[in-house]
Amino acid sequence: MPLLPVSVMPTGLTLQGQTVDPMPEMRRLLDRTPGAVCVMVHGFKYLPGHPRHCPHAGILSASPARNTARVVSWPRHLHAGVRRDTSIGVAFGWPARASIWNAYDRALQAGDALAAFLAAIRRHAPARPIRLVAHSLGARVALRAIAQSRPNTVETAILLAAAEYAGLAEAALDDSGTRVLNVCSRENDVFDFLMELLIRAPRSGDRMIGHRPLGAAGCTTLQIDDPASLAAIARIGFPVAPPSRRVCHWSAYLRPGLFPLYRAVLDGTLSLSRLKAVLPSDAGPRWSLLRPNRPVSPRGLPAFPASR
Repeated sequence: MPLLPVSVMPTGLTLQGQTVDPMPEMRRLLDRTPGAVCVMVHGFKYLPGHPRHCPHAGILSASPARNTARVVSWPRHLHAGVRRDTSIGVAFGWPARASIWNAYDRALQAGDALAAFLAAIRRHAPARPIRLVAHSLGARVALRAIAQSRPNTVETAILLAAAEYAGLAEAALDDSGTRVLNVCSRENDVFDFLMELLIRAPRSGDRMIGHRPLGAAGCTTLQIDDPASLAAIARIGFPVAPPSRRVCHWSAYLRPGLFPLYRAVLDGTLSLSRLKAVLPSDAGPRWSLLRPNRPVSPRGLPAFPASR
C-alpha cells in the first residue's frame, strides 16, 4: 500500500518507527505508483511514537488503532495511499505535543524539513503533482514548506482551521503558484481568539486565516458554518452537513460530506475557480455562531449590554 509514514525527529526526517531516511522508499513508490503525491500534516498535540497521541496510529493511519469521535482516517477518506493504483500518501508527523509557543516554533522547523523532502521528490519525479492537506498548526508547517520551496512545487493545498496569521500566510503563498482552499468556520472562533491572545501578531491588527479572505492569487475561502456557502456547494453536487456544535476545532475534517469535496479539489474534478464563483463574497463575522444575536465590538468580542 503506497502510504509512507514519515516523522520529524531530532536527527532529521525518518520513516516512522525506524531511524532511516525515508527518501529511498519514497523513490521506490514514485517509480512503482502513478498519480499525485498527497502529503497530510496533523496539528497541535500530536507526537510521533507517543503511546496515545501518535498521528500514525490515528488520523494519519489507513486503519487507526484508536477509535474515538475525533479520529477518522485521512488517507482512507482522501483516497491517499490506500490503493496501489491511486495517489501516493505521505503521513507527515512532527513534534506538536508541547506548549503552544513551542509547538508554534517547531512548526517552522517541521516546515523546513517538509520543504527539503518535497525538493527531493521534485528531483526524482519533476512532473509528479504534489498536494498538501493540513489542519490547525499543521497549516503553519505546510505554509512554511511552500514558502521554502521553488515556485509551483506544491500544486494544491487544503488548509483546515489553520492556526496561522493571514499576513504570514499571504507572504508564504506570494508567487508560489499554489492553489489554496482555506476551510474555516465560526465553530473555531474560540481557538482562533486564543491563538491571537497567546501568539503575538507579526503586524498590528493581523488576524488568523479564518477571519479574512487570503489575498494571494489562487486562494479560495470556504466557511463551512455559513448556510449560504453550504447551500452553494450542495447545488454543485457536494452536500455537507450543517454544524452540530457552536465550538469545534475539528469540524473541518469530521463534518459529513467534506471529504468528497476535498477529493474533488485535490484531483481537479472541482476547480477552485468554479468553487469560488458559486460561494458568497462574504460570510458570518467572528462570534456569529457562538452569539448569533449579539453585535460584535471593534475588538472582535461579543458586545454585551452595560450592567445596570
